[in-house]
Amino acid sequence: MYSYYNENTILYFDGEYAKAAEAKIDLYGQSLHYGYAVFEGIRAYKTEKGEVKIFKAEEHFDRFKRSCELIHIPYKYNNEELIKACYKVLELNNMEEAYIRPLVFCPPNMTLKAASESHILICAWEWGAYLGEKLLRVMTSSYQRPNPKAFQIESKSAGLYINSILASQEAKEKGYDEALLLDMNGNVAEGPGANIFFEKNGKLYTPPRGHILPGITRATVIELCHELGIPLEEKLFTLDELKQAESVFYCGTAAEIIGWDSLDGQTFSKPFSESLGKVLQQAYKARVLEKEFKREAKVA
Repeated sequence: MYSYYNENTILYFDGEYAKAAEAKIDLYGQSLHYGYAVFEGIRAYKTEKGEVKIFKAEEHFDRFKRSCELIHIPYKYNNEELIKACYKVLELNNMEEAYIRPLVFCPPNMTLKAASESHILICAWEWGAYLGEKLLRVMTSSYQRPNPKAFQIESKSAGLYINSILASQEAKEKGYDEALLLDMNGNVAEGPGANIFFEKNGKLYTPPRGHILPGITRATVIELCHELGIPLEEKLFTLDELKQAESVFYCGTAAEIIGWDSLDGQTFSKPFSESLGKVLQQAYKARVLEKEFKREAKVA
């Protein structure tokens, strides 16, 4: 099993720095019993200049705060101070490239009332690309993304990820690398922990907000498309439309940008190495490393 910490690992807990192995929480916490918590996934990179830089820290913590507000968890924290705490956690653990996990969770409360207090944790560990480097064999899940009228779908809430675990585990048990979830109306939504883009006739498409978690990496891909002159449309689309795509990729902080090999056993017409997704994968890597990126030639 993967080890996220050892006896020397330091984390940030309610304004203090402590050893992860010695940190304690109350077993009667509302977050533990009901999944009532909010988290973020952030990455730090060693840039071209040799500096350790947390990618889009402000955007991540803005979403962190909004996620808490959407589900009525008190957010008494100053984001500038939390970003400084992230850098301090990296420094104390001698990390240059790391995945950073802030978590706001709630104290003991066995009722279903909204929390009146909260705690905060920031930890970090070394983690490669979450979905690996190989092209993904993806399966359409039998699970749907939750109805937005039943949940605050744009809150990165801990409990929502039970849906992700079920979908991802189902795919792996059937021999696939990852799942694809549709929304309640049968349109393509997203992966268990990543947003989706597909290419058709020199243009990229991605689902609009409404049934998805609007990812920070998704927003970065959209920025890069504008900068590189890649046509992009946010629209609803069906599974049948997706299966007619020339290429497809997932994106997310943990996964970064990773192409698909196939969907439900059906491969795509354009090799990922020749796709717009590949261009964006390279551009994204350059962006997080603060390297100059020049698109050599337009993909046909």
